[in-house]
Amino acid sequence: MPSIDICFSPELLPLYDLSGRVAVVVDILRASSSIVTGLAQGVTHMVPFSELEACRAMASEGYLTAAERDGRQAENVDLGNSPFGYLDGLVPVRGRAVAITTTNGTRALHLSTGADHVVVGAFLNLGAVADFLRQQQKDVVVVCAGWKGKFCLEDTLFGGALAYRLAQEFDVSSSDATLAALDLWQVAQPDVAGYLLKSSHVRRLNSLESHKDMEFCVREDEYNIVPVFRNGRIEVA
Repeated sequence: MPSIDICFSPELLPLYDLSGRVAVVVDILRASSSIVTGLAQGVTHMVPFSELEACRAMASEGYLTAAERDGRQAENVDLGNSPFGYLDGLVPVRGRAVAITTTNGTRALHLSTGADHVVVGAFLNLGAVADFLRQQQKDVVVVCAGWKGKFCLEDTLFGGALAYRLAQEFDVSSSDATLAALDLWQVAQPDVAGYLLKSSHVRRLNSLESHKDMEFCVREDEYNIVPVFRNGRIEVA
């Protein structure tokens, strides 16, 4: 029976052997939620960058540029890190490719490339990710992007929700991290948005008047797609 483990921060990834496993990279607030939403809205593919200038430079190759630092949209780019940027129609995205860089999520993607498959997870595509993992039948590591290398509540809750969905087919009891995430999910599940009001990242978003982003990002199963990161590009599997 394959197992599920949870890495609470990219800083801990050197402790994990990703070879032969599937890495599910998650940055609920908001990179992975925005990536899933963008691809669901017809973006052809995304290219993640760690550095802002490298992302901006892709505009000369016809890419839309999406960039965030410390929760705010960077200057001189087309989009920020809100899923509503792909939904509100102010920037037409269907049929376009997007270069993206964020404080935490894009870094976690690049650090996870030692896995057999690197997929992008969010509550928005939770069921699709669970189905993908059932098909692969490989050990799973949920890579939480966290906040600047530190633990964050919302990414860990996703790990717990995924483990809950897969508890019949995967070993969820051999990792203390997974057990802890499961316990958190069972406490939060009746009202995830309400539970996350206590989290530091939600308080940051609220200070930026982005509360609607949090409420959208904790919706489950809005989209039936699985973004896969391979050969430097994020595309729908």
